Amino acid sequence: MNLKRLLVVTVLLLSVLVAPFANSAAAGGPPHKVMNIAHRGASGYAPENTMAAFDKALQMKADYFELDVQMSKDGKLVLIHDVTVDRTTDGTGRVGDLTFKELRRLDAGSWFDPAFAGERIPTLEEALDRYRGKIGILIEIKNPELYPGIERKVAKALKKRNLHKPRNGKIIVQSFNHDSVKKFHRLLPSVPVGVLISYRDEGISDKELRNFAKYADYVNPNKDMVDRSLVKRIHRFGMKTTPWTVRDRAEADRLKSIRVDGIVTDYPDYVHPR
Repeated sequence: MNLKRLLVVTVLLLSVLVAPFANSAAAGGPPHKVMNIAHRGASGYAPENTMAAFDKALQMKADYFELDVQMSKDGKLVLIHDVTVDRTTDGTGRVGDLTFKELRRLDAGSWFDPAFAGERIPTLEEALDRYRGKIGILIEIKNPELYPGIERKVAKALKKRNLHKPRNGKIIVQSFNHDSVKKFHRLLPSVPVGVLISYRDEGISDKELRNFAKYADYVNPNKDMVDRSLVKRIHRFGMKTTPWTVRDRAEADRLKSIRVDGIVTDYPDYVHPR
């Protein structure tokens, strides 16, 4: 092969190898990876905050599932969203007024579908033991003002299982109560924490973001507050954002397009169709 032909072949080979990268760059770089977070488990398909919903999230290959932790009358860390058991079980009363034994007797599945009859209210420890190493877990400390010491109990449960190690990368703790988030952060500074923000017309100021950045890794607002500008501002302060709660595909696509870091959804398949 003469030198001229060798040069032509070399150029052609290089163009084939470089083309995929050039096309990717022209399209704005590689696809943006978004954490797929199953809200209260895959709660669009199974009763929220139950093992069935967490199993479904794992089956659907979510990156994380989110859960809500409260405390029973006798100090057990139980997984349930509401202050009362009325909506999601066949019982009545406030979570904090019922013992773990009383909570455990309740049916936490039939309200969603008779096929889930017999699902029970799990403990945080049960969820950690069953799913650690298999899927990430986003822990929301729910109504901590009602449960003095709940942050310490959650920290103890994580530490006992070595889930507080920085290299783990599979545990995040968050709350709407920002004092509670600070308290947990002081107990286990190696575990990423997030501040939850309910919808408000005035948005989130740079002053607030600057204060959050002193202790938080995530700022997680209601999805209706989130636009491209807010995402950029959160990133500029060195934090990430996982808005909540997505219940339709169009909204999942919108949030992905503005480069959020994660999406909290009842339907994991809306974020990463399979």
